Amino acid sequence: MRFRRPTQDPLEINLTPLIDCLLFLLIFFMLSTSFTRSGRLHLTLPRAHDQSAAPAPSALLTVTVTREGHYAVNGQDVSASDEASLQAALAAASGGRHDQDFLIEADGASPHQSVVTVMDAAGRLGFVNISIATQDAHEH
Repeated sequence: MRFRRPTQDPLEINLTPLIDCLLFLLIFFMLSTSFTRSGRLHLTLPRAHDQSAAPAPSALLTVTVTREGHYAVNGQDVSASDEASLQAALAAASGGRHDQDFLIEADGASPHQSVVTVMDAAGRLGFVNISIATQDAHEH
């Protein structure tokens, strides 16, 4: 008795699901990638151990940020704690000079957003010499 050998179908690899998965991944990565470049401020960060000479008081614009997030420009309190009021106070105190040194003195417990708002306002006005005050570790 002769048995028929079972015929084997040729193996086929279906690439359609693989291509679908690759296209889904490509679309996902395209949508999740951010193509915008945010503006950056060029900061000169101070060092607490650096004992360089302090600039002349008339050439220094100081912004103080309190623990509650209120601002003072050269000792004068800013009426509101929003960015527009801060920019107006900075423009008035600087007299249009944006090349002078800009110092940010923030309380250790002040909100980070308040300090970032000061840096953003200074950057929008065109200040380039921005420093952040530090406290020497030996002063405690």
